[in-house]
Amino acid sequence: VQLQASGGGLVQAGGSLRLSCIASGFIFSDNGMDWYRQAPGKQRELVARITSGIRTNYADSVKGRFTISRENAKNTVYLQMNSLKPEDTAVYYCHVRLLRDYWGQGTQVTVSS
Repeated sequence: VQLQASGGGLVQAGGSLRLSCIASGFIFSDNGMDWYRQAPGKQRELVARITSGIRTNYADSVKGRFTISRENAKNTVYLQMNSLKPEDTAVYYCHVRLLRDYWGQGTQVTVSS
């Protein structure tokens, strides 16, 4: 199983970024996918989740600003992040739980004020 995340970067507050995570090694369409983030000195937290049936849920801190989606034909999950805030600064990880947890390598998102 491999999860390859990309799309992070440096953006000003109020800006947007789209993260992508390309998955391989398992049946992508059958599994829910998540995005987590970890800010310096803080615990990793769940940001957004999408089920195989395209149901979504979000952390309260990102509701209305972030959108998770998936493209099964490309084995890819996305995180569209709008109206970014400095407190969104973190390393973002994609995740899937199969018989165990698998994590992508992380992509850094930095939001300047």
